[in-house]
Amino acid sequence: MSDNQRKALDPKIKTVRILMSVVVVMGGLAWASVPLYDLFCRVTGFGGTTGVADAGSDVILDRTITIKFDGSLDRDMPWEFKPVVHEMDIRIGETGLAFFEAHNPTDVAVAGSATYNVAPFAAGGYFVKIDCFCFSEQILDPGETVLMPVTFFVDPEIVDDVEAKDLGHITLSYTFYEVDLPEGYAALDTPLASQPDQL
Repeated sequence: MSDNQRKALDPKIKTVRILMSVVVVMGGLAWASVPLYDLFCRVTGFGGTTGVADAGSDVILDRTITIKFDGSLDRDMPWEFKPVVHEMDIRIGETGLAFFEAHNPTDVAVAGSATYNVAPFAAGGYFVKIDCFCFSEQILDPGETVLMPVTFFVDPEIVDDVEAKDLGHITLSYTFYEVDLPEGYAALDTPLASQPDQL
């Protein structure tokens, strides 16, 4: 290969290398975007993402706030799902306990997972869950009804946030959607339709 041919190829090779680098970087960013966005939301409360703690707050203020509860189902989820109480008043920093009721009216076991958010979004980073049914998948056997608890508090630092300090209420919403049952799962109760007739 002559020097002239080599010089003519150098810009083309450089362009190919740059394009390949762009493709690799874009692929890496696309792969990392979901975990990075999730981390961003958890740290900032952006999009109504809640905080998580191992224990309640050490500070409880005299000011109260109303917590509203909402439950819904994905279009294909066969369960019935609703909050036991639709709202409660608690002091900021006080640990609250609420229950949601879920019922499986079908004759087969159904597994579900809950997504959640907090509105208004400005309150997301200050609504802190200690324990929640939404931390793991739930399985309801045929005809089973359960109460699912969520333990939470509103971080007292909310009163120092210009956007959130005057909020009178926070709404916690859950949506259940169906997921695959664990492999080999056997329902505790045999569906009535499959039980033999008793004489």
